[in-house]
Amino acid sequence: MKCIMFHQLFVLIDIFFTIGMADTRLVNHSDNLTDITWAHAVDSQKYLLEVLNSDIDFIEADILLGVIDSNTDNEHLIPIMAHPPATTSDITLESFLEQIQNHNRIVEPSKVKGVKLDFKTIDAFEASISIINNIYDMQSFPTWINADILAGPVNNTETIPVDPKRFFDGIKQLGPVVLSIGWTTKWSQSSLEGCYTKEHINAMTSTINENLSDEHGKSITFPVRAGIAANSLEHLTSLYETLKEKHNVTFTIWSSENDAVDVEKLRQFIFNFGVNKVYVDVPTDLKNQLHLGNVSLL
Repeated sequence: MKCIMFHQLFVLIDIFFTIGMADTRLVNHSDNLTDITWAHAVDSQKYLLEVLNSDIDFIEADILLGVIDSNTDNEHLIPIMAHPPATTSDITLESFLEQIQNHNRIVEPSKVKGVKLDFKTIDAFEASISIINNIYDMQSFPTWINADILAGPVNNTETIPVDPKRFFDGIKQLGPVVLSIGWTTKWSQSSLEGCYTKEHINAMTSTINENLSDEHGKSITFPVRAGIAANSLEHLTSLYETLKEKHNVTFTIWSSENDAVDVEKLRQFIFNFGVNKVYVDVPTDLKNQLHLGNVSLL
């Protein structure tokens, strides 16, 4: 099902002064989320130390149930930093969070690192809840919990979504985290077809309303794949408009290397919502093509 592109005029002042900035707690970027920088798959001790000593703003990492390399006890699986199909790591979730928190407590506010915890399975998430609660100061430092909770565009049957009800039940046991919830996707290096359809939007809206009916003001960011989001302005605008009165809604644009992307459509998407409502987590080459500092190119 093809999307009909939704064309909307915008007033530049809305980009910079929209009421209700995103809950980043990264004080040097609160008015322009596209400036935030990201490190991905920080799933090893060596890489974590490199990122902590860098200017990166946000640390994204993957959590699975597995074992530490040096541990010969393979019967007791614990949350480790690893991406499928790996089942071992040299760092646990507990150590990962402790090191980031120790860093954040001693640096000036502008050097604080945000953390985005990407859960591939519901079992890994549920096993991590008590660790996060006991180790990490979610009140002081930006903390995102990410999962694909619904099947998404382009007939992706390879990735199984995380069970949404169990996911939200777990979220309610945590502190003030940002929900990063999206759809499984499949994309191509050549095709520009596909979009987030009305059915995808309705399913997400219903899931949120069913599971957060008693909560207002929750910070929710929707990770949307760049090439697909570029084709989906109308339907993603509908999602935003439906939820914005009850929740603090943003989008996080992401892309794999070599994804096909209509750059001009993606720029329109970003500036339609404003740079204080859209994170841009894409490869450097694509980000440079977007010319986010130059509104006059629209």
